[in-house]
Amino acid sequence: MSLAPASEKPGRSRWAQINPVYFVLLALLVLIVLQNPRFAEPTGYMNFLKRAAPLAILAAGQLYVIVSGGFDLSAGSLITLVVVGSSMLTNNDPNATAWVIAVMYAIGVVVGCVNGLVVTVLRVPSLIATLGMMISLGGLSMMWSGGSPRGYLPDTFRFFGRALIRDVPVIGLLPIAVIVMVVSGLLLWLLMSRTNLGRMIHALGDNPRAAQLAGVPVLPVRLSAFVVSSLSAVTAGILLGGFAGVSTDVGTGYELQAITAAVLGGAQLLGGRGSVPAAIAGALTLQAIFTLLNFMGFPQPLRQVVQGLILIAAVGLAAYRKKQGAG
Repeated sequence: MSLAPASEKPGRSRWAQINPVYFVLLALLVLIVLQNPRFAEPTGYMNFLKRAAPLAILAAGQLYVIVSGGFDLSAGSLITLVVVGSSMLTNNDPNATAWVIAVMYAIGVVVGCVNGLVVTVLRVPSLIATLGMMISLGGLSMMWSGGSPRGYLPDTFRFFGRALIRDVPVIGLLPIAVIVMVVSGLLLWLLMSRTNLGRMIHALGDNPRAAQLAGVPVLPVRLSAFVVSSLSAVTAGILLGGFAGVSTDVGTGYELQAITAAVLGGAQLLGGRGSVPAAIAGALTLQAIFTLLNFMGFPQPLRQVVQGLILIAAVGLAAYRKKQGAG
């Protein structure tokens, strides 16, 4: 009589090990198709992935900081700086794209290092440190652009966010942005899951004191987490500049969307837990929620309401788990 329950337990444990975000994403996609059957066509779901690509990359990068026990609120302003700065530096010259992108990534490294140094060396909470960086980058973007967007991004720059590969078997067309998302996600997953850096980031977020006593180099690890987040913001900015054009508010709100996406993917806000694939799935889930609300005719501000409720629920859940653990 005990054989049946014993045979069912492994099945239940396998299902329990699957992150719930994948089931939520699948359910949302089904609802979207029911609302708009054309979404099931290659053009529909490829456009969806193209729109979600910047957020997915940003969430995967933000995850590094969250898992290490912090937050990066400067990512959205860095996206804006990338778009505005690139339009100013290219100066309508298609031949300037390569070196301008290199400069933007260099700026991303500097921003990440400054964030990491302020948090680690000066012991400023990451929320405050990156909030200050967010304000500073926003002001720099306004100063650089004179308060309004000028110029445009040449086609060689917009290629990454706008271009499509046509006549692809089965799917018909493949946006370059989706390729960038897949490659970036794979690299970030390998770095988090298959290297010592990823293990040290998890250890630092789980118990900073124990990690330090175990020999984890806190400064380099925190610097790496913030640099990865900033580089992901630069990549997201390049994609957004490709299909959204030049705007002084193009990155507004993306930092909170990235945190929300990581939380939807199961990242623990207090640090120590999270995975890149789940964070990307969380970004796709958030984009699916926005898409479904749009198809159902709900007003745009409802997106912020939903996003805020998700964050509140995540903070409450994290506090509850901490209390249970302490008890």
